[in-house]
Amino acid sequence: MLQGCLRGVLALSRRAERAPGPLSVAYGTMARMDGSEKSRPSSPPQDRQDLDGPPELPEYAERVLDVAERIPPGRVMTYGDIAEWLEEGGPRQVGRVMALYGATVPWWRVVRADGNLLPGHELRAMEQYRAEGTPLREAGRAAEGHIPRLDMRRARWDGAD
Repeated sequence: MLQGCLRGVLALSRRAERAPGPLSVAYGTMARMDGSEKSRPSSPPQDRQDLDGPPELPEYAERVLDVAERIPPGRVMTYGDIAEWLEEGGPRQVGRVMALYGATVPWWRVVRADGNLLPGHELRAMEQYRAEGTPLREAGRAAEGHIPRLDMRRARWDGAD
């Protein structure tokens, strides 16, 4: 039995010796971390913005944040609504933009389609909803912490001015 285990360990170590190292991202291109220089850039691209200044926002992110800023107080749009309005991406892409860059806009107005509040941000969002008069629904008894949900029928904004 011990010999079988040793054979298995030796086979794994031989495979590991032949396998290339893990991938690493360097200046936007993939390279091996095993020391091979194949496809590794020698220096960062010259068109990169100065690292001391603010990072340049991707065009898609700018468009998502622009829509988030247009949502009137007391109204909300879902991640999917924004993607549909932009005719690009989907709810996950919009969610990613909001997670990375959304702190500069009224992030509480971009919500999940089911009306549940963003986990971890419920109290801050609730303060904003109450201040803006956003329609809410009472939480059911089974709801964790009895946190209200958004009344999506009344709060959802279709983007019309």
